[in-house]
Amino acid sequence: MAEIELTEALKGFHRSFPTGVTIVATSTEGSPFGLAVNAFCSVSLDPPMVMVCVKATSSTYEKLFSGDRLGVSILANDQAQVVGVFAKSGIDKFAQVKWSPGETGAPLIDGASAQLEFHVTSRMLAGTHAIFVGEVTHASFSGTPPLIYVGGSLFDGGQLVPV
Repeated sequence: MAEIELTEALKGFHRSFPTGVTIVATSTEGSPFGLAVNAFCSVSLDPPMVMVCVKATSSTYEKLFSGDRLGVSILANDQAQVVGVFAKSGIDKFAQVKWSPGETGAPLIDGASAQLEFHVTSRMLAGTHAIFVGEVTHASFSGTPPLIYVGGSLFDGGQLVPV
């Protein structure tokens, strides 16, 4: 393996790790706000807890940081266009996609592979990001294969080949 600058090596490391693609969202003053996030993971099943990491320079960051209830939608394999919408800033993202409020009112993307809502129990600043940890209050899944992100590209999670 060639020696390269740590930052570039770290970027390559992260591009080598396949993840799902999520939309993390909240509702503030009756309006939905959200962004595309691939830094999501399960923390615990008992109690049911998850975490997401959001870059502090995101235009949606302040809305998420002030929200107590967040929705997470794991995008389905046919929702690549949704990623493009939520990767942009300065636009009304929810005007361009079909979505519904969840049981707690958190915005959830219609047609997603899976959805959950969680109550934020802690926020921690970590370098350029904030880590949101919370207790899951509702979860559902459709059985539709997820959208997968690896190496800077999107893939159909239904086309994975068993090894």
